[in-house]
Amino acid sequence: MRVVVSGGAGFLGSHLCAALIARGDDVVCLDNLITGNEVNIAPLIVRPEFTFIHHDVSNYVIVDGAVDAIMHFASPASPVDYLELPIQTLKVGSLGTHNLLGLARAKSATFFLASTSEVYGDPEVHPQPEDYWGHVNPVGPRGVYDEAKRFAEAMTMAYHRYHGIDVRIVRIFNTYGPRMRPSDGRVVSNFIVQALTDKPLTLYGEGSQTRSFCYVDDEVRGFLALLDSGYAGPVNVGNPAEFTVRELAELVLEATGSSSTIEYAPLPVDDPTRRCPDLTLARRVLGWEPRIELREGLVRTVEWFRTIL
Repeated sequence: MRVVVSGGAGFLGSHLCAALIARGDDVVCLDNLITGNEVNIAPLIVRPEFTFIHHDVSNYVIVDGAVDAIMHFASPASPVDYLELPIQTLKVGSLGTHNLLGLARAKSATFFLASTSEVYGDPEVHPQPEDYWGHVNPVGPRGVYDEAKRFAEAMTMAYHRYHGIDVRIVRIFNTYGPRMRPSDGRVVSNFIVQALTDKPLTLYGEGSQTRSFCYVDDEVRGFLALLDSGYAGPVNVGNPAEFTVRELAELVLEATGSSSTIEYAPLPVDDPTRRCPDLTLARRVLGWEPRIELREGLVRTVEWFRTIL
């Protein structure tokens, strides 16, 4: 296939581009490099199957030639980023989604939306199945990301129903692995950087809030399974093993061998207390579930961070 990947120079997008090329697809990567980095795609630039276009998909998108699939991963995706870039986050979720759906219609291509577990907000149902509508504060500081993705899902399904576009929607849960930005503000990268630089690990609140961490290789396998499935979605792709943030901190200290201490800070506004995917649908429809346990994935991720710090 020939696949357009928006946000292809980002953490997840670059792994996706590499996986598509590894299986024999051609890739056109679109990225404005606000949170992406050309270093992430440096090994791909020399490949004839790979094309990089520096472009903000919130503006009109033109791609020459045939396109079989469009995978929309462009967006600030960590709290540090979308709190600093709230307007850009809303625009890429709305205008960017609209522009790429228009491209999908023009090219008769499949449209794949990278949505998020954030559409569930601070969930009142646990674990979260795809038919749960969520508990989101639309006017809180996190709302710019949550509502951008909720709108993107609605726009995707409108194009599916009204224009007959073939679509996929994946809801991504916490993902980690090599190429995370050290300063992106996500809990895994925060802890690893703090541990490797002998600084205290910062826990927000009491550290009792839970998350479910999926290693990037598993996550990308899930994306490709959904792309190939013919199922519109939405489908949760994440790891159902639930850990408190305190437990994560202890595992990071173990993986790094660090003697860093733990310090506590106030809990951010609207920070979810629990987050865990119900994978019933992914297992049934995609035949997918994660393979890499958190301890193993952290060791791999720490090894990569040691090379850049």
